[in-house]
Amino acid sequence: MRLTVDGRATYIYTGARPLVPRQPAVVFVHGAGNDHSVWSLQSRYFAHHGFNVLAVDLPGHGRSSGPPLATVEALADWVAALTDAAGSSSYAVVGHSMGALTALEHAARFATRVTRIALLGPAVPMVVSDALLDAAANDEPKAFELIAGWSHSAAKQLGGNRLPGVWLTGQTLRMMERGAAGVLHTDLGACHAYANGLQAAAAVTCPVLLLTGARDLMAPARTAADLRDALRDARSVVLPDTGHAMMTEQPDAVLDALRGFHVTVR
Repeated sequence: MRLTVDGRATYIYTGARPLVPRQPAVVFVHGAGNDHSVWSLQSRYFAHHGFNVLAVDLPGHGRSSGPPLATVEALADWVAALTDAAGSSSYAVVGHSMGALTALEHAARFATRVTRIALLGPAVPMVVSDALLDAAANDEPKAFELIAGWSHSAAKQLGGNRLPGVWLTGQTLRMMERGAAGVLHTDLGACHAYANGLQAAAAVTCPVLLLTGARDLMAPARTAADLRDALRDARSVVLPDTGHAMMTEQPDAVLDALRGFHVTVR
């Protein structure tokens, strides 16, 4: 599905289902250098079980026109424009990594709209090393290779995909490689610069799910501790033997956690 959001063409995966007026909605927001495809299983499940699904390609990512947005605050406001364009006034937001920061900030800014949020692989602050920022600024293959390696637990780097013949690390690498020049650097810069996480958490009024991977090298579970303490209604789930790219490493476990959190699922 394509919508015009803030004057630019935006691609939204709806789980191959039409949006139904007054049906509950779930917005899926991907992380840095990613696109809507990381939510393949989870978005399709909710779309076929009574929810409108908006799995977005953020500006400048995937099939959406750019440029990419340079701050988490701008991304949070863009999600509001997206839901306006889709006709959704009440919805849940599920975000991964940069998308988790976006969901957090959005829930703080638009509390009357958001019913609940799920934060996958969050870290507050989400510090990015100078070496990685420099590599991304120069569109060096090294930046993609580092993130692809760090995104997956050791057991999943050589195999472990439920689909025979599909290499998880290579799949992540190729997704970032097909992005436009400068997108990854903009995304990483937005994560690194975001300083409002704990203040936003204190302003969130809806229930929150924190979903972390026990083998996450990019956002270790411990980096979400202060965030959890700042939230007034938070539930934490740690997935064993799972890295940062949890939606592809452990798709069923992620879906089960989201299903359990969205207690109204049919």
